[in-house]
This record gives sequence, structure tokens and C-alpha cells, in this order.
Amino acid sequence: MSETIKNLRRMLPGLIVSLVLVAVILYFVDLRLTLAAIQAANVGYLLIGVVLGMLWLMVRALVWRTLLRNRASWRDVFLTIMEGYLLNNFLPFRLGELGRAFLLSRKSEMKFVEILPTIIIERVADLAFSAAIFVAAVPFVVGAQGADRIGFIVGFAVVVGLVTMYLLARNRQWALNIFHRLSTRWPVLQQTGGSLLEAFFAGLEVLTDPGLFIRFFLLMAFNWGMAIVQYYLLCLAFFPQATVVWGMFVLGAAAFGGAIPSLPGGVGTLEGAMAGSLTLLSGNQATALAVALTSRVLNYLYIGVFGLYGLSREGQTVSGIYQQLIKFQSRSAETPPATDSNQE
Repeated sequence: MSETIKNLRRMLPGLIVSLVLVAVILYFVDLRLTLAAIQAANVGYLLIGVVLGMLWLMVRALVWRTLLRNRASWRDVFLTIMEGYLLNNFLPFRLGELGRAFLLSRKSEMKFVEILPTIIIERVADLAFSAAIFVAAVPFVVGAQGADRIGFIVGFAVVVGLVTMYLLARNRQWALNIFHRLSTRWPVLQQTGGSLLEAFFAGLEVLTDPGLFIRFFLLMAFNWGMAIVQYYLLCLAFFPQATVVWGMFVLGAAAFGGAIPSLPGGVGTLEGAMAGSLTLLSGNQATALAVALTSRVLNYLYIGVFGLYGLSREGQTVSGIYQQLIKFQSRSAETPPATDSNQE
């Protein structure tokens, strides 16, 4: 019971943010006009956007598989990504990221702590690209001057994070020696933590392999380029005057909105970020919200289909994975890690 109360307290800030944003949207936007805008949307652009969205997910699987050094099949990586995104839509604290590492460790020879660093690198790179895209679009958006400071702050933090991980990967033995020296008084911590750190640093080695990192960077750049086109088409389906800059600005805003504490899936924050940025561009609140809601529905559609397929194929459910993740975290905190995480 105490653990449940603790989790509810952790969820409270995100719950408040989401509810406040939903209330603000419902107060200021005429939902009848929003519904009319959805009905009048250009279906052709939306269908092209859906196809591009699926291709985006397929390329994203190549991105992650590159970080994994191709040690898992593309099919397993793709389905695991979809499962992770599905879990993020329903579970708190972005447990879908841990779920990805947990699920893939059961389908491959890699350990959980080897997979986790690749997800961290992927997410840090996502922040870097979203910050760069947002900063590039702001000068062309009237009324958004000054907002680029957010992108610069995030970009600086991302660079610091990447450099830190690179230095740890390059000097892994030095970092391990420091850890062992500081943890000599706690043998259990030294044994458990040392094993975890060794596997974690092994997952960071992609940062020290120039050829692999360049391939990862190019795939990631292509993936974000696809996302810009996808968001442009989504805007174009509702606003005939939309430009590529609109796609860049809304994409950057949506990425930052999804990072704000909220209910699972960024409920409220994602809609607020997308609708707010489009309102700034167009001055039309109702149609801007229509774009955000359509994006939400399409996201649930293809992630739901492939994510549920992946879980059912493995005999899993969202609630079942949640319980396994909680137990896995508890065992990891109480006992030394197993030599093979596939046994979890």
C-alpha cells in the first residue's frame, strides 16, 4: 500500500499539469468548430502522412538496431519499439522505455543493462534534433521570438550529456576503479553496482566507434527529416497555407510538450503544445486543436495495432508487463543481477 501511495504522489504533478491544460483547452476552444475542421480535413494528405508515419517507425527500428550493433533482428527490434511506445501511452513515468529494454532482453542474448544505454543515447539524440529543428524554425514564426532560448538551453544540456557519456565510455576502467574505491565499505553494493556499471558502459561503446556513430547519426537525421515532412502534411491537411516551417515548428513544440510531466502518453501537454504552436502560426484555435487530436488518434492507431500484436505474440498484456517491471525493479534493487537477464 505504501508503494502505491508513493507512486500516486509521484504521478500528482503530471496529473495536475494534464488536467489544467485539458481544462484550459476545453474553456477556450469551441469543440463544434474543431469537429467541423476534422470533417473538412484533406483525407489524401492524411493518408500519405499515415504511410509516412509507418515508414518513420520502420526507420526508427533501424536507428535503434544500429545502436544495438545489430545484435537483435529487425523484426524483434521493431515490435519491441511498438510495444514500448504502447506502454508509454498507458503506463506512468515513461515505463515504456524500461519496458523496451526488459522485453528485448528476453528475445535476445543482450542483458537489460546493456540495452538501456542505447535507449538513453537515442532519447538524448532525439532531444538534440528536436531542439535544433525548433531553433531553426523560430526566426520564421511571427510572435515566437525569444522561444528559441528553450531550444538553446535544451541543446546545451544535451551536448553536455553526450560528452559526459562519451568520456565515461572512453574511460570506463577509470570510472570503474573510482566506483570500486568508493564502495569498498559496502561489498554487496560493490559487487552489484560494479557488474551493472560494466554492462552499462558496454552499451555506451557505440559513442566511441566513429563508423557506427556516423551511421546512427545519419539514420537519425533521415528519421527526423521524415518527421518534418509528416508534420507538414498533417498541417497541410487542415491549413492549405501551411509551409515546411510549420511542420518544423509544430514538431519541435510537440517534442518539448511530450517531455513535460503529464499523464501517460502526454495527455494534455502534447495537445497543448501542438495546438498552441499552430494557433500562433494560424490564429485559428479550433482547427489547431483538430490537428492535435487527429495526430493523437493516428498515433494510437498504428502504435496500438502493432504494439498489441507484439504483446499478444509473446503472450503479454500491458498490465502484465507493468507488474513484471515493478517486480524486476524490486529484485534488481535487492539482489545482485543474474548473469543472463533472459532469465528474468
